[in-house]
Amino acid sequence: MTSILQTKTPLHFLNPDKDALVADFVGKPLNALRTPAFIVDRAVFAENCRKMHENARNWGATFRAHLKTHKTVEGTKLQLVSDTGRASAVAVSTLMEAWGVVQGGLVADGTVKDILYGLPIGLNKLDDLSALHAEMTKYGGTVRILLDHLDQVKFLEEYERKQEHPKKWSAFIKMNGGLKRAGILPEPVSFKAFMRRVFASSAISVFGFYTHAGYSYGSTSAEEATSYLTGEVRLTNDAAAMAMEVLAESDDREVKNQPFVLSVGSTPTALSATAEAKLKMTSILNGTLELHTGNYPMLDLQQLHTTLISRPQISQKVLVTVISYYPGRGSDGQDEAMCDAGAIAMSKDTGRIPGFGEVVGKSWKLGRISQEHGILVQVPPESGRTDPTLKIGDTIEIVGQHACLIAAAHPWYYIVDSDEGGDKVVDIWVPWKGW
Repeated sequence: MTSILQTKTPLHFLNPDKDALVADFVGKPLNALRTPAFIVDRAVFAENCRKMHENARNWGATFRAHLKTHKTVEGTKLQLVSDTGRASAVAVSTLMEAWGVVQGGLVADGTVKDILYGLPIGLNKLDDLSALHAEMTKYGGTVRILLDHLDQVKFLEEYERKQEHPKKWSAFIKMNGGLKRAGILPEPVSFKAFMRRVFASSAISVFGFYTHAGYSYGSTSAEEATSYLTGEVRLTNDAAAMAMEVLAESDDREVKNQPFVLSVGSTPTALSATAEAKLKMTSILNGTLELHTGNYPMLDLQQLHTTLISRPQISQKVLVTVISYYPGRGSDGQDEAMCDAGAIAMSKDTGRIPGFGEVVGKSWKLGRISQEHGILVQVPPESGRTDPTLKIGDTIEIVGQHACLIAAAHPWYYIVDSDEGGDKVVDIWVPWKGW
């Protein structure tokens, strides 16, 4: 293969200084913050994490926390440790997140023992992943990768042949359940050919099969989300069955000491992973179940639309200021207003609930957005959102469509705690930025 230049994670990337931020902001009321400001309720975040541990336990699965939404040391600890359960496996979407876990002391203290790099392996990141692997190994930890193409396997083999101490990479095979993001289709002939080649590789140890039902975000009931969850299990289980058939063809195959891991999940399907959902699984499993998910600690309007959560479970919101007002300018003579949060602060993601965000407690929504400002429009009153009043200078809270992209825009998060009143900043979380 053509030589590929290796790249490194820019660990010198200057993140804001947490100690300085804590000294400046902790104890301040929310109306003292520069807006737009990303607010996270720690008590709600932690309770969402506790409930997910409960779901995984009741569904009969181990748990892998995806860190892509919050990207913080503090959030990771809450995802992995609760009074209901404890996990030590995570998935990351960037190597900056992986190194953030290491540099944050979460590997050294035993909080994290297993890191999955959650994209098909980037060939220009192998030096960096190898350094991460070595760092994890110091503490008895593991780095895992995703594979979905034989060129990845070939490059890994070439790479390891050049190393003084070649290793085998622990890999999930990424399965395409129809979302067409990444993954291999479970077509028997081509899939078995793929697995024969992977099992024959000196650089790969197959850990299991991984899928993500992103289309489950369209669910509107627990029953519908459960059907997507069942589909995820069926896909990975069928893949494991075909893999076992391939292994059975070989007389010199390596004897496995543990079954394949069947890793499934998205926030809607993980929310539906309950003891009742477990009863609906009728197939004999060709491995052990692992549940993975990432958005669930924060949640948002996209998740609210599924009906699997209620508004009080959403732990994140953006604090904004009303900066102008336009009586009668809207449709049907309704009023409009302008706030100082636009596409950068709220993202341009949309969902089944109209608009770019809901104003907490008020019958207004974020209806239109430009880069750094948004237009608030009146909506009919509904339960919990009946106050129509709004005036210039008001600070209001908006719950947006997609917490993952909203959080990504903010350099730090202001933490409040509803168990401690919820009206003052109690901590600052600084997320890992960059790739």
